[in-house]
Amino acid sequence: MTRAFPAQPTCSMCSLLNKSPAGDIIVLGLGNPLMADEGIGCRIIECLLAQAEKFPSVDFIDAGTGGLSVLHLIANRKKAIIIDCAYMEMEPGTIKKFQPDEVKTIKKLAHLSLHETDIIKVINLAKMLGQYPKQLIIFGIEPHTIEPQPALSNTLNAKINDYLAAITNELSI
Repeated sequence: MTRAFPAQPTCSMCSLLNKSPAGDIIVLGLGNPLMADEGIGCRIIECLLAQAEKFPSVDFIDAGTGGLSVLHLIANRKKAIIIDCAYMEMEPGTIKKFQPDEVKTIKKLAHLSLHETDIIKVINLAKMLGQYPKQLIIFGIEPHTIEPQPALSNTLNAKINDYLAAITNELSI
């Protein structure tokens, strides 16, 4: 038995990168949902997608572990919002809004994956290539638990509505 394969197989991220953006604004959730609170960005996007009809000019994207694809997703947008867990030495569950120049990266890369990247380096690359959005905002959420488990900690799960309110408020500005 033979199987036919498409001439050019594509992944869902490739399909997204090849279509023209629907909106001037993009909200990207970053993270690994298999590592507890590391997946907070992805979980928030899941919730925002359920109410996407309220924001017709906004693209909500679960960008997972991101990688360099983030560069293309934010390119030339009027506004880009990135949501990710962040160690900020604050109480677990705290959400904080940052401008990229306020973020100091401490990420140590293992260099084992093409998807592995430092989001601040991607943002700086967008600036160098002239693909930086007119406005870029980062929402960092202090994690409670980072370990192999497919669910958020109770601490972050209890604050999902607060996170959604902060992000939807930013969309109305």
